[in-house]
Amino acid sequence: MTDEPRQLLIVEDDESFSRTLRRSFERRGYQVLAAHSHDQMVELLETHHPDYAVVDLKLGTSSGLTCVQTLHAFDPDLVIVVLTGFASIATAVEAIKLGARHYLAKPAGTDDIEAAFGRTAGDPDAPLTARPTSIKTLEWERIHEVLAETDFNISEAARRLGMHRRTLARKLEKRQVS
Repeated sequence: MTDEPRQLLIVEDDESFSRTLRRSFERRGYQVLAAHSHDQMVELLETHHPDYAVVDLKLGTSSGLTCVQTLHAFDPDLVIVVLTGFASIATAVEAIKLGARHYLAKPAGTDDIEAAFGRTAGDPDAPLTARPTSIKTLEWERIHEVLAETDFNISEAARRLGMHRRTLARKLEKRQVS
């Protein structure tokens, strides 16, 4: 193993949360870079080559999935973990398809993220839940599936779901897990 510090890129639009993550990972010996948007991330990639990346799924009005795709194209061996307060099966599947290694729902701490960096395979012993999916969960997953399809455009997602934009915005605010 080299003496070079592990380099981590954090792509998170919440600057306070980004600072907290940064300090926590720096205490663990990582060299940390932070970007608050896709464009800032691309600028950092011009001069840096991170080993790990933590990407927020929702970056303001845009999708972190675009960042995952760009990072994976930049380096297929880069270990990418998606962190989100808007977890759904649809976005988890898309994140993995685009090159993320893991997908964690907030609140997830530094220990959880670092453990995800180290996991290289799935867990066949993961517990299967026997409880049936509720109507609310099915609705939540469908909303996020459509949001992912529309690149998180709330107006277009609401149109496709057949609901008013404000109704969709209220549903998203109610279920946010930050």
